[in-house]
Amino acid sequence: MTADLLIRGARPYGEGGPVDLLVRDGVVAEIGQGLAGPESGETLDADGLVLLPGLVDLHTHLREPGGEESETVATGSAAAALGGYTAVFAMPNTDPVADSAVVVEHVHRLGEEVGLVDVHPVGAVSVGLAGERMAELGTMAASRARVRMFSDDGRCVHDPVLMRRALEYASSLDAVIAQHAEDHRLTAGAQAHEGVVAAQLGLAGWPATAEETIVARDCALAREAGARLHVCHVSSVHTVAVLRAAKAAGVRVSAEVTPHHLLLTDAALTGYDPVHKVNPPLRTGDDTAAMRAALAEGVIDVVATDHAPHATQYKDTEWAAAKPGMLGLQTALSVVVRAMVEPGLLDWRGVARVMAERPAELGGLTDQGRPIAVGEPATFCLVDPDGIWTVRGAALASRSANTPFEGMRLPATMAATVLRGRITARNGVVAPMDAARDGKVVA
Repeated sequence: MTADLLIRGARPYGEGGPVDLLVRDGVVAEIGQGLAGPESGETLDADGLVLLPGLVDLHTHLREPGGEESETVATGSAAAALGGYTAVFAMPNTDPVADSAVVVEHVHRLGEEVGLVDVHPVGAVSVGLAGERMAELGTMAASRARVRMFSDDGRCVHDPVLMRRALEYASSLDAVIAQHAEDHRLTAGAQAHEGVVAAQLGLAGWPATAEETIVARDCALAREAGARLHVCHVSSVHTVAVLRAAKAAGVRVSAEVTPHHLLLTDAALTGYDPVHKVNPPLRTGDDTAAMRAALAEGVIDVVATDHAPHATQYKDTEWAAAKPGMLGLQTALSVVVRAMVEPGLLDWRGVARVMAERPAELGGLTDQGRPIAVGEPATFCLVDPDGIWTVRGAALASRSANTPFEGMRLPATMAATVLRGRITARNGVVAPMDAARDGKVVA
């Protein structure tokens, strides 16, 4: 049982005047003005801050087990809580791969032990991510981790027969297959988006066609199977056209875009800094504009970070040898504000839709992304819309520092994160792990 909590003066969804919320036993008990503080517990002065449902990330790399030099469940959970997240989906490209009940239950248990966010393991589609034999989807779904999303992220499920069978089987489990859409035959040796910048820099081109063709194929397979398909990290303007047509035809397809594909372009590569190397690559301004428009329209459903921490030795090297990937958990909300809210493409209710409500729905979470209302779980984040901060990778909670936004001044600061009535992060400080587990609040 958690202590009572009074949130005073918050503005739900950034709309209307400030209100108070009284939280009791992890649930919103009252909403009004001038509510009396709890006899025991804590009062959190929100002073006009924007109150949103806790953010949900469908695409996070926590690296554990096997990649602890880059990230752990503990450090990744801390970064998530500081970024306003209350649930994350941990991708399976770990060592060992999360392709069995044993591994997904291990990751799930680590998340529970840390207690800062709900950690939901994503199961691999194929054994060892090899793309040859389907993994134990049913066993992982029936495990204590209750896996409801499967992906070979980092690699494409290239074999259409395997992809078709996985879609059909996942459908029987009420699960979703999340595809890393990349035809590797078109990207062998590729280092940057195929275009003017790559040609100028002498980097092998990565054609957007490699993404678009897989998405088109998989939409056809999902239509035939009546299954749910989720497309990871969409980056191409032409992929948007494929998704729009598939949705209009009734295909059960959803899609995500990363914060970096909303804001950055391949122009950032001119310094050959591997911090900007990512899969799929940063593309052109036309592609970035298309991502923003598609997210506002709903053709792209959600923002997902693809938080990909890498230790220094994997990034501080020549471009060709560097691993692709960027940090995202602590910068995501601010980047979305810069790319979507400031230009008027989304309001705060729209931010809640693409970063909390719709991700929770796609991930099958019934206690996340809920309305801010009496009787609902007290799972929130509080945002200062007038805050401005400068990104410093070394100051982020992740074990790694590979942020493409280094030195950038970004809008909106995260004031607090609340998970079922427990303050997990406040003013840049996370709750101690024992406090997070025991339901205590930050001092």
